[in-house]
Amino acid sequence: MSAFDLSARGLLLAGSLFAFAAVPALAEPPAPPMISVSAEGSAAMAPDMAVTTLTVLNEAETARAALDANNATMDKLMAALKAESIAERDLQTAGFSIQPRWLYPEPKDGQQVPPSIIGYQVQNTLSVRIRDLDRLGAILDASVTLGVNQGGDVRFTNDNPDTAIEEARRDAVSRAMAKAQQLADAAGVKLGRITQISEQSSSQPPMPMMEAQFAKSAMRSDSSVPMAAGENEYRVSVSINFEIAP
Repeated sequence: MSAFDLSARGLLLAGSLFAFAAVPALAEPPAPPMISVSAEGSAAMAPDMAVTTLTVLNEAETARAALDANNATMDKLMAALKAESIAERDLQTAGFSIQPRWLYPEPKDGQQVPPSIIGYQVQNTLSVRIRDLDRLGAILDASVTLGVNQGGDVRFTNDNPDTAIEEARRDAVSRAMAKAQQLADAAGVKLGRITQISEQSSSQPPMPMMEAQFAKSAMRSDSSVPMAAGENEYRVSVSINFEIAP
């Protein structure tokens, strides 16, 4: 190959590179202007179920004696709950423990005296779902009579809150749409298509009943524990992104 050919090839290659470099890089189109809003919607629903914990605590000189006493009480408690038409699926052991009780004597003649076991403590906790709220107070009262001596935490809930959550979601979207329209009107622009929607849901503790209603239930002639179920409030938060129409 001659020197002339090499020179010509070099000029051709250099020209190609120059032509490639002269082509401007394709710039990405700018992101369209957006309006982003968030809003919260809520809906209330009367609870149809209560979850409570019932604990039996026994102490004795030996672990065997404490366990036997605890088992006897728990057997009576579970039989009574089943007699209240509480299903097996609504009864669940939530905790069980056997613990020694220690005595820590005061130091004697400046010497530390080793601790000693003076007894044992057995604790059994049962989680109970009560679907007939009208029987809740009576069940708690009967449980104490049978030997329950700890627990009693009551949480009112709903077996199926989907209806309330759907209502809260619609409320949240409606509020967000109205807020976006207000912003667009104030800015003198028009809303375009929705590019993104996201949500977060949560529930709130029951709202207390009116004081007069609670007082009325507390003055009943039976020995049931007075209870106020109130309402559960479910909340949904949504965030929506809108393009601004050209």
